[in-house]
Amino acid sequence: MGQTRIPCLLIRGGTSKGAYFLHDHLPAPGPLRDQVLLAVMGSPDSRQIDGIGGADSLTSKVAIIRASQRDDADVDYLFAQVVVNEARVDYGQNCGNILAGVGPFAIERGLVAASGSTTPVRIFMQNTGQLAVAQVPTTGGQVEYAGDTRIDGVPGQAAALVVTFADVAGASCGALLPTGNSRERIDEVEVTCIDNGMPVVLVRAEDLGVTGYEPCEVLDADTALKARLESIRLQAGPRMNLGDVSQCNVPKMCLLSPARNGGTVNTRSFIPHRCHASIGVFGAVSVASACLVEGSVAQPLAGTTSASLQRLSIEHPSGEFSVEIRRQAGVISGCGLVRTARLLFDGQVCIPAELWPGSEPRR
Repeated sequence: MGQTRIPCLLIRGGTSKGAYFLHDHLPAPGPLRDQVLLAVMGSPDSRQIDGIGGADSLTSKVAIIRASQRDDADVDYLFAQVVVNEARVDYGQNCGNILAGVGPFAIERGLVAASGSTTPVRIFMQNTGQLAVAQVPTTGGQVEYAGDTRIDGVPGQAAALVVTFADVAGASCGALLPTGNSRERIDEVEVTCIDNGMPVVLVRAEDLGVTGYEPCEVLDADTALKARLESIRLQAGPRMNLGDVSQCNVPKMCLLSPARNGGTVNTRSFIPHRCHASIGVFGAVSVASACLVEGSVAQPLAGTTSASLQRLSIEHPSGEFSVEIRRQAGVISGCGLVRTARLLFDGQVCIPAELWPGSEPRR
């Protein structure tokens, strides 16, 4: 048999890159769709040589998008993390970087009409049931990708794309502090378990015998450290209402240390077993939120104020990530961030027809 050709846009969203599909261009949710996505990316294979994945978790991502079924959103967005070296697709989390490309995709595919210099796109994030609004720069009825905004982890400059969230606290775990505590001990180490869009377990780097400033490759090679992190992660999962997380990418683990470059706090995050070259969008939001939580392991390391709106700079191996956190009566009530996105490829991705011969678009 030949090849099945599936319409696809390849978009860089923030510091990640992914394949974006219309919901109706893929099989119905289930094992077949997962097999199709694995074939698209070339998993399981550490090189992903037989697919379009980039042999890295940051480039083995998929967005599945459709016109929203809700009155309060324009599009529904489902994120899929295609595991590089396993035959597994994980839908258990959001991805805020890939989210940055959803608004441009919606306009490119005609799901939302461009209007003026900035087009708002209301996005329902199916993974966690939360809403976001992307303010997409547009010119002449088209997405404007060129601009002068630079984000760490991405070369060059592009148009700023602002994403705001009304309330993502407890999106996966049910509460900002899912264990009910701002600090607790797991394996005799003090940790903070938090979920403001991404479940994260925060640990002071020095408590695990490292500085937190090591390059990613050094931390990846530290098998003893990674074993301790995984032990803590597996115990934190049930405490955070996530159940058995042995086969899940959440919660993320994050090492904290004092900022060195004028930021709020320095980080080394793991997704979940490999040190992140930067930090995920929602991971940064959760870290920033923890800096404002009384009694957390992050608070003593961070320089924050009592202002209702604060911009916190989260340092990571590639630079920094700025997050705006809004509080009302001392309670975190919203957050926002600046990202960029760029359309890289518009075409058809091919998979073996024997896997899936394709079908007419489903409604």
